[in-house]
Amino acid sequence: MREQLEGSIAVARAVAACHPEVICAYPISPQTHIVEGLSAIVKRGELPNAQYVNVESEFAAMSVAIGSSATGARTYTATASQGLLYMVEAVYNAAGLGLPIVMTVANRAIGGPINIWNDHSDSMSQRDSGWLQLFAETNQEAADLHVQAFRIAEELSIPVMVCMDGFILTHAMEEVDVPTEEQVQSWLPPYIPRQSLDLDDPVSIGAMVGPEAFTEVKYLAHHKQMEALELIPQVAASFAEHFGRDSGGLVRPYKCDDAETIIVALGSVLGTIKDTVDERRERGEKIGALGISSFRPFPLDAVREVLANAKRFIAVEKAFSVGLGGIVAAHCRAALSPNLIPNWEVAAGLGGRPITKASLHGMIDDVLAGTLEHFSFLDLDKELVEKELERERNARRSGPIAENLIRDVGIGRATAH
Repeated sequence: MREQLEGSIAVARAVAACHPEVICAYPISPQTHIVEGLSAIVKRGELPNAQYVNVESEFAAMSVAIGSSATGARTYTATASQGLLYMVEAVYNAAGLGLPIVMTVANRAIGGPINIWNDHSDSMSQRDSGWLQLFAETNQEAADLHVQAFRIAEELSIPVMVCMDGFILTHAMEEVDVPTEEQVQSWLPPYIPRQSLDLDDPVSIGAMVGPEAFTEVKYLAHHKQMEALELIPQVAASFAEHFGRDSGGLVRPYKCDDAETIIVALGSVLGTIKDTVDERRERGEKIGALGISSFRPFPLDAVREVLANAKRFIAVEKAFSVGLGGIVAAHCRAALSPNLIPNWEVAAGLGGRPITKASLHGMIDDVLAGTLEHFSFLDLDKELVEKELERERNARRSGPIAENLIRDVGIGRATAH
């Protein structure tokens, strides 16, 4: 039944329907409402076999998740931004140990300066950690992807991040058909762990591995990601058949069949992009959008198939590699190589800056006119940037950039330097 729900609560209820046995909780905006929602469910006695563990840090949350998953318990946690960075050592360990933990990442910018709003810099920083990364466009998809994530994680014995845009999705009220406990339990197989701690059959987990076998360990981690390329669409198809709606998969093309220009993106911005595509279509332009649902593993073949007949693509990036440029665009170029087509990288929505249809229309106009730089920043305030560069040219002790900028735009209590 469809209900008007906050995204975080929809996710909490979907996770609860999966019957996690251990929930590791440490609050950080904007994921706090998810673990609060799960806490309320556990307190009401609706998950009698679940242990809700309040921990003292994000590092502790992932450490407890590793311990519980190693014993064979279905395990869940959530984090965002600096919290994800704080648990990084354990994040890599969870993947290296092949533990099927499911974790929500409520995408939020990484400081400094401190910023609590949405972009993808947190999950992108962990793209090579060994975790699968599934991105949700809507709250419906966020709820559905968590159910699929448990099935994928436990089939391959590999951890999965479900990435949903902080505030834009986590705190948004939308109609969501939350998967019910009965639906989920009839679709999600009982958890039979590939590894567990057994007093009658003791083993070492996390043992030292030297040069004689470390390459093979890493190869097998990569091999599992390649297996996921086949499993993810299979799970999505099975989910659609059982629940009656499409969610997840590797990619989600929109009006791409005859498109000459394709905009590539991840997450909630795809809604605005699709609206922009519709308006350009009304003008007679052949334009489409490609949503990437699985960023890890990256679906090279699926992306190549969609982009192969286009004349150009534009990657709208909510994170970028400083000193290099777009992350998503680089992956798309790898998919197309050696048959590259003209392409542009546009950093947008950083730190929560709105991405509007007007700005997207301007971006497309500039691409078609041949005036857009290969790597650019959407709605960049060039006057503000030039003012800071001029300040640095004129004064050696020019002060911290962030403080200077918020003073220039009239925000905060920064003092003059």
